[in-house]
Amino acid sequence: MRKSIFTWGWSLGIFAVTSWGQVAAVPLRQIAPEKLRYVGFDDKLSVNQADLEKATICPWQIDPKCPVLEPKNKTTSDWDESQRQALLTAVDHSLDYLTTPKAVESYRQQANAEFNLERVKRSLWRFKELLLMTESPAALDQAVKAEFVFYQSVGNQQGQVEFTGYFEPAYTASRVRTAEYRYPLYRKPAGFNRWSLPHPTRAQLEGKDGLASHKSLLKGHELVWLSDRLQAFLVQVQGSARLKMTDGTTMTLGYDGTTSYPYVSIGGELVKDGVFDQEALSLPKLLNYFAVNPQQLDQYLPRNNRFIFFRETAGKPPTGSLGVPVTGDRSIATDKSIMPPGALALIVAPIPDVETTSRIDTRVVSRYVLDQDTGSAIKGAGRVDIFLGSGEVAGARAGLLNGKGNLFYLLLKDN
Repeated sequence: MRKSIFTWGWSLGIFAVTSWGQVAAVPLRQIAPEKLRYVGFDDKLSVNQADLEKATICPWQIDPKCPVLEPKNKTTSDWDESQRQALLTAVDHSLDYLTTPKAVESYRQQANAEFNLERVKRSLWRFKELLLMTESPAALDQAVKAEFVFYQSVGNQQGQVEFTGYFEPAYTASRVRTAEYRYPLYRKPAGFNRWSLPHPTRAQLEGKDGLASHKSLLKGHELVWLSDRLQAFLVQVQGSARLKMTDGTTMTLGYDGTTSYPYVSIGGELVKDGVFDQEALSLPKLLNYFAVNPQQLDQYLPRNNRFIFFRETAGKPPTGSLGVPVTGDRSIATDKSIMPPGALALIVAPIPDVETTSRIDTRVVSRYVLDQDTGSAIKGAGRVDIFLGSGEVAGARAGLLNGKGNLFYLLLKDN
């Protein structure tokens, strides 16, 4: 089965060092309707900044002790049409998936009887109708809470859901090796499926310094060359990339296979060695550490023996494990052995966003999302990875997304 190109997201792949607990026997539990008044609506759908107050929720838990928040501004909000269209696009991608034989087979194995294929389809069609027909984001919120049942993830052993972010990198690359562009990304060898186990390690394939391609089993399988070794490694972490080539063209790459090793987080290794405290580690700090100490790349990168192969994707958008495109801020990755693939969800999480000041600030918000991807380290009911889009800004946001929140799945009520 084809693996997700996003198996190893930024924050997850680099920073995840915690055990998220055992899989819960019942990962989703219906919540009482009266608790929905503590859940904020999706302010990203609105152009009215005052709606941020309506979207605020009691952090981390749906708790009866939380005060009901009354917005100061009572005006009707207006749609952000670009955001509404992005959400509609994500819904359509899930509906496409739900017509496939793969979806039929997946839902035969679903642990939650309520989440059957036809009911998930009906839920998405009705949500799409409401998204098109309601007069405002606030009206959508009222209609969804009236017509849908909410199922909350039980989370990890502490009852929490840990959120991280991932994205599609955008770097400059060369089609040929030069003195500047020396670090390759590789296509999968034709005979890879016949390689004996255990597979060669990362150091054996690319050298401890990343420059041993001329001595490697992979010689002749180079797709592109990057100027920065850490960038090349991080493309492997993300599993895809949009590359600006030195000849002025653009190349898009997608995941095409991996060696048979577990993923090892370089952020986790830095924490284990005492370089950083877990709470203090962030993407900017990690990048700065290796910029100041480039020799440490030779020590830490080879600790992750998992090696990723790529193929050209001819400009296609990044694709999740369901085989449909993922949408920035609207697609999530979860453990598909227990969570319903393609389903509509609402997340309550501390998400970094670009504010009007052009700064990236993190605040707890709610977002409608579609469950369209998975990941090798996304295990259990307490892990969610959010796709944040492509490019530098998406990468900066993803590097800052690391916190606790809530995950809900929505089903249309049975009448």
